[in-house]
Amino acid sequence: MANTLLRQAMQLFTRNQGALGRNPSVKPSNISRTIQSRTAVSSTSGAILPKPDKTPFGLIRMTIVVVPFLYVGTLISKNFAALLEEHDIFVPEDDDDDD
Repeated sequence: MANTLLRQAMQLFTRNQGALGRNPSVKPSNISRTIQSRTAVSSTSGAILPKPDKTPFGLIRMTIVVVPFLYVGTLISKNFAALLEEHDIFVPEDDDDDD
């Protein structure tokens, strides 16, 4: 955590030094100290990044992966429950409430 704070402070310091070095007649204001960057849509230089690649058939691929693993998971749990019952580890009690 301390490493992250130190890195952010150094980045802020170097950005402010670069802004002051380019135009020494302009005094830094409070607004320039808060630097907002949206790295999801722009690079560090400010250029707009290209659109991300769209994965075709995303829902079909997800279904192809999820359904078999759900099926295998149900088979494993069913067999494990049968194993527990066979060894009398976890067996629900049969209560006869015919009174």
